[in-house]
Amino acid sequence: MQELTQTQAIDIVGRFEAGQEIPEEMRGDVRMLGSLLGRVLRESGSEGLFEDVERLRTATIQAYTDETPEAFAKAAGIADSFTVERADEVARAFTCYFHLVNLVEEHQRVRILRERDARPERQDAADSVAAAFTHLSGEVGEETALQRLQSLRFHPVFTAHPTEARRRAISTSIRRLATLLEEHDGAVRSGAQARRTQRRMLEEIDTLWRTAPLRSEKPSPTDEVRAVMAVFDDTLFTAVPHVYRRVDDALQGAASGGRPPVVRPFVRLGSWVGGDRDGNPFVTASVTRKAAGIASEHVLLGLERAALRIGRGLTLDAATTPPSDALVALWQRLKDADEDAAKEIATRSPDEPHRRIVLLLARKIAATRTRNADLAYRDPEHLLSDLRVVQDSLAAAGAPRQAYGHLQQLIWQVESFGFHLAELEVRQHSAVHRAVLAEVEAGGALSDQAEEVLELFRVIAFLQERYGPRAAGRYVVSFTQSADDLATVHRLARAAVGPAGTVPVLDVVPLFETFADLRAAPGILAEIVEHEEFRTRLDATGRRLEVMLGYSDSSKDVGPVAANLALYEAQAEIAAWADREGIELTLFHGRGGALGRGGGPANSAILAQPPHSVDGRFKLTEQGEVIFARYGDPAIAIRHIDQVAAATLMASAPSNEQRNSEAAARYADVAEAMDAASRERFFALVKADGFASWFARVTPMEEIGLLALGSRPARRGLSVESLEDLRAIPWVFAWTQARINLAGWFGLGTALEAVGDEDRLRAAYREWPLLRTLVDNVGMSLAKTDARIARQYLDLGDRDDLAQLVLDELELTRSWVIRVTGGEQLLDGKPVLQRAVKMRSPYVDALSLIQLRALRALRAAETPDPEQQRLLLLSVSGVAAGLQNTG
Repeated sequence: MQELTQTQAIDIVGRFEAGQEIPEEMRGDVRMLGSLLGRVLRESGSEGLFEDVERLRTATIQAYTDETPEAFAKAAGIADSFTVERADEVARAFTCYFHLVNLVEEHQRVRILRERDARPERQDAADSVAAAFTHLSGEVGEETALQRLQSLRFHPVFTAHPTEARRRAISTSIRRLATLLEEHDGAVRSGAQARRTQRRMLEEIDTLWRTAPLRSEKPSPTDEVRAVMAVFDDTLFTAVPHVYRRVDDALQGAASGGRPPVVRPFVRLGSWVGGDRDGNPFVTASVTRKAAGIASEHVLLGLERAALRIGRGLTLDAATTPPSDALVALWQRLKDADEDAAKEIATRSPDEPHRRIVLLLARKIAATRTRNADLAYRDPEHLLSDLRVVQDSLAAAGAPRQAYGHLQQLIWQVESFGFHLAELEVRQHSAVHRAVLAEVEAGGALSDQAEEVLELFRVIAFLQERYGPRAAGRYVVSFTQSADDLATVHRLARAAVGPAGTVPVLDVVPLFETFADLRAAPGILAEIVEHEEFRTRLDATGRRLEVMLGYSDSSKDVGPVAANLALYEAQAEIAAWADREGIELTLFHGRGGALGRGGGPANSAILAQPPHSVDGRFKLTEQGEVIFARYGDPAIAIRHIDQVAAATLMASAPSNEQRNSEAAARYADVAEAMDAASRERFFALVKADGFASWFARVTPMEEIGLLALGSRPARRGLSVESLEDLRAIPWVFAWTQARINLAGWFGLGTALEAVGDEDRLRAAYREWPLLRTLVDNVGMSLAKTDARIARQYLDLGDRDDLAQLVLDELELTRSWVIRVTGGEQLLDGKPVLQRAVKMRSPYVDALSLIQLRALRALRAAETPDPEQQRLLLLSVSGVAAGLQNTG
């Protein structure tokens, strides 16, 4: 093909971008940041870089739009023609572009949310907690609906699973750009201010370009703890009480903030960061202790600052707002304990009793943080008691706005976060426990592993004593395969502290991960509750029990279709068993960010759960890029929490439970046929001779292990001859990088073909929430695949049989998803997502072509070339940014 003229190239790019139906404000942001990046490439890149980036960009857009082999070959030829040094720069340029586009999309989401909130009647009310409460009231009555609202619980658990491909320095730079983009919105009417803001953006984009995109070393577990703390400091500490306030505003109207709130705090944070040691030798008992200390430092500092701010504003005179007797008594106690400070505060606030008290409470919070035993609070309940004395005194004195305004938000923060911030959960593999218990019972010298495991139980006891029992009480057992796997934890806890020690209070949580374990789960639970320690703990907690379900390993085990059906069946059986036993069940969903690991919209997934499996409580893991995408911006975090909590409340509505129950029964034969057919198809691929080594060759799976994503190793063992030792994250990540996304869809086409009745399948899609969620998620996964690119990866493997099997299933699945959903192309019912995928795809193609040239070179070489290896890793980071998920 002939080289395009500049005019032709501009025309191709312009027509492509014009066809994306981007909102005008968003289009303006993309153009502005894109032009600033172009200027940076001209000024800071090597000679000709900008022109080469534009050549490849134009070629991939042309190949994407006309889909001819000649156009694709031309784009691939351009990528192959670059020197390694130039390909390195081009990959970095496209990666920077994706960071900017991601930022613009997030900014547009925030813009839309703010516009909705500014309207008298918010357009997003249909899936808010307030709307869910109104709907539920209509079904079960207001009293019952209020009881359910006040027992609502949403429990996200942050993990350090290595799925965030970008460096923290890159994330920080992007956050600074986000602030500048906000300022630019406010400066559009002032030409001088807009120019100043753009100049600062140019400086920041230049910094982004010059910042090394890859980490030089893996982060330590403590680094991972501090990264999560940034989300708490910047967003969650203030966002969570704002969610409660929004609900109370909607339910109480103008009276909100002037009388006791209807809503009770329903968010609880959990964390595996610094506690998850399954397969991670770097998470030690010492790390767990440090993680809890760092989290406590952050939350206590936040509470101290909030109390100081509130105290300084409570300038209510005693004449207009007289103190209650309880407040006077509290002042006396605080003055006796902190005499000098009380005297100084009283001098500055002589007739402001409420102000004096709250300022002294801030000092007590500070003393708790610095471990000043004379002043420190013993636990958050004592702080709450003091705050409520102040609140009650204000209300009794006729100042309800001060009682239930900012002071109420501080109370909500203490109730939600305590002195520990997030409930630190421990996770360990059942095989480790069995090995350590065998050593302990043998009575000889203990190995380092055994000493470490026993020390952990002593650390848990210490954390509970220092920060309260909520700080660290859940112990998750990976690969639970018997009741003994759970009982072993209690036996080890007793052995660790000895006869005279304090045994930590533990809720031992089974994690059922494989297909076989999910099926065995009800029997294991029925057995374990007969064990003495479990019976005792059930009695102490009002018969509360938590059970964790693994989405990742079950999907890698039997494929995404059979895994989803097995998870539904396991939940239904466990929920029915718990109901019979009078147990308050909480199912803990081990969902990843990627669709192959249970990812996708959480609210639709919640509404598709079996009857009684939610009951107003939803707990799930949040990890990697998902944490920052959902909780990194305050407006988005508030919206996300509101949506998921609303779905959690709505899941137990009689109409929703009836719909799920009746649909599951009506389409049981469909589920059975899909399960059998999809598993057979999946096994035909993954159980084929030589599959594991072929998979490692046709994807960058081995090279992904070189990325310094997280402290946790990518594999449990050293070999790729068996998939059992490969973690689910690199399994999903590798298929995503190869633009195949196999972990998210493989087997669904065969499953639907086995049913065959298109009309019945369309009816099932309309009526059966589980199938609708599964098909919609597969549609999203397929939209990010590219058969042309995928074929290039599959050709690396010299196994035409396996390559054809994948491509045939891809085409079959795509065809059936479009037919079942009734559209003409993928994502027809999701125009915003469809637009985002189409807008990104040709640019991701450019990075994929660079990755392919590096991968071919590495596969052909006897020893890895460090330059090609670096180029491959740069492209991996860029593709992850472009597709916006990894594992």
